[in-house]
Amino acid sequence: MSVPFKIDLSGKVAVVTGAGGILCSSMADALAECGAKVALLDLNEEAAKQSADKIAAVGKIARGYQANVLEKDSLKAAHEKILEELGACDILINGAGGNHPRATTDKEHFSVGDLKEDVKTFFDLEQSGVEFVFNLNFIGTLLPTQEFARDMVGKKECNILNISSMNAYTPLTKIPAYSGAKAAVSNFTQWLAVHFAKEGIRVNALAPGFFVTNQNERLLYREDGSPTERTGKILAATPMNRFGKTEELIGSVLFLLNEEAAGFITGVVLPIDGGFSAYSGV
Repeated sequence: MSVPFKIDLSGKVAVVTGAGGILCSSMADALAECGAKVALLDLNEEAAKQSADKIAAVGKIARGYQANVLEKDSLKAAHEKILEELGACDILINGAGGNHPRATTDKEHFSVGDLKEDVKTFFDLEQSGVEFVFNLNFIGTLLPTQEFARDMVGKKECNILNISSMNAYTPLTKIPAYSGAKAAVSNFTQWLAVHFAKEGIRVNALAPGFFVTNQNERLLYREDGSPTERTGKILAATPMNRFGKTEELIGSVLFLLNEEAAGFITGVVLPIDGGFSAYSGV
């Protein structure tokens, strides 16, 4: 892929979770373009390997692995293969995450009449759904960090990059579990940055605004390609009046991983949202 600028990651091993998806596979691609050996992890092994094969096809070093970020044994098994095939981890991008319908309300605002209708209200949110969303985003960041940050101890110029969200600042309607979980990721990023500061491991996060992905495409566009009502609200609240492009995350990733440019930056959660989090609506 074309990167906005290159940094030298030669000799580095980068591990990216959630790498079967659009955004994180692009990040993995950019790291490989900069010389890193990249391990792409995903619950969907086929998706991880397909993304890795595309990178390898242009002469870069990348391998795909199956891993469940909610299971320590799964992460350990993937880690052992990575150590054998690529080496010890220097860069970890915690990209696995997402939402679930069982943790989502049907309407933005509650009305007492909803209790008599076939409407999923706050009172109908399923504990299992809320737990799944929180675990996937927060525990799914904690466990990979526990597994792969061990490789970073005692080394120089190692980085952990988490994926938060702009709704960690102000929660979006309908998705309380996802908003809360991403707020936890932001807080955890700051905690980790302090915890590992004396070891020289820098920990930062991206807070993407709205990007069209496989997970949210049906929420943003109808089957005929027309925008949904929610899309209209999103764009009206985004001063740049558009969705982000996948490649617009890459410059921030490379900047935060670059020791020359960002060597004194740790504990930062960087919004990439077209001004969404800055706009009051007036």
